[in-house]
Amino acid sequence: MAQSDRGSAHQLSMTRRSLLGSLAVAGTSIMLGAGNAAAHAASVPAGTPSVSTAPAIGRQAVRQRRSNVKIGFVLSHEQFPGPQLVQFAAAAEQAGFDMVWTSDHFQPWQPNEGHSTYPWLTLAALGQQTSSITFGTGVTCPTYRHHPTEVAQAFASLGVFHPGRVFLGVGTGEALNEMTATGSFGKYQERADRLGEAVDLIKQLWQGDDVTHNGQYYKTNKARIYDLPSQPVPIYIAGNGPKSARLAGMHGDGWITGSEPLLDPKMHAAFEDGARSVGKDPGSMPIITESFVVVSDDPAEVQAGAEKWRFTKKSWKPGYVDNSDEADIQRRAESEIPLEEVSKEWPTGSDPQKHAEALQKLIQAGATHIFVHSPEPDQMRAIQFYGQQVLPMF
Repeated sequence: MAQSDRGSAHQLSMTRRSLLGSLAVAGTSIMLGAGNAAAHAASVPAGTPSVSTAPAIGRQAVRQRRSNVKIGFVLSHEQFPGPQLVQFAAAAEQAGFDMVWTSDHFQPWQPNEGHSTYPWLTLAALGQQTSSITFGTGVTCPTYRHHPTEVAQAFASLGVFHPGRVFLGVGTGEALNEMTATGSFGKYQERADRLGEAVDLIKQLWQGDDVTHNGQYYKTNKARIYDLPSQPVPIYIAGNGPKSARLAGMHGDGWITGSEPLLDPKMHAAFEDGARSVGKDPGSMPIITESFVVVSDDPAEVQAGAEKWRFTKKSWKPGYVDNSDEADIQRRAESEIPLEEVSKEWPTGSDPQKHAEALQKLIQAGATHIFVHSPEPDQMRAIQFYGQQVLPMF
């Protein structure tokens, strides 16, 4: 699949089932696409193992995944200022990553993270500084701070500037963003209903017609988006519980979930049930996840990263997702979550095999798009490590 076509659920030509047992191992082109294979071959140090030679990466398991698996890099607005994220995006493209996503927050989860640049401006800037990498948000809340019509226009415009390179990730939001900025943040069912209505409205607007919508939460009067992208912008919906996973299957073009929910068969069943309930084939829909990594051998860097992302072990629990005070979230995390618990599942250190095995575990669990999230301060080192020593294994 060409780089410009990546991320679009509408352009997948083969389903997961049709590829089972039929994929041939083809070096870097299996995981990264033929367009990146040559660039990777030039940057691979002598002796670096490939998929076909690395003993811990089973060839049969690789054959049993469809060939559109992609690996991306997380651009964290919580931890770094926007101008640096643009530089990281350009470096990620050069290193051979397929995708980048930016977090979309009004403020960080914890004050010690320290940043929160407006993400759509970062996306516009990085689009101009790159040429082929796919990019989007992980994730935007299109229900409180952002009206669905605004989201529809913004991402249609990004798609006009960068055809085939843009995706929109959406979710039900967090109080630290929505409550803080608007004073509103409903219970889960309201937020889920809002999200379903918002996504359907965005898709209607992307048809290019006048849309008069009189819904439960949103109203429009002959709203029209005049400039539409030549290639569809896929909408991926975040869900870390069965209800949200089913919603992703029903309303989305793909499903975003955490690494732990990804391993739960009940979550997959909910997603697939949602997709089939509206006549979609879940086997052709991307499943996107995020993997925290640290490439440093220094335990102090692992600890520093865990301190900034301590909340992640309970981010969707009461007291966190419904908490509008980021300082209180940090205090709760420090008192409730042991630091070693945060990083115990992260692949850490400079052994590329360990990092490759972590990616393969996610692939075997069903992930088709994996975003590598490095919380360490030296992002360029992490990008280059993956580009030179991990991505070539695939």
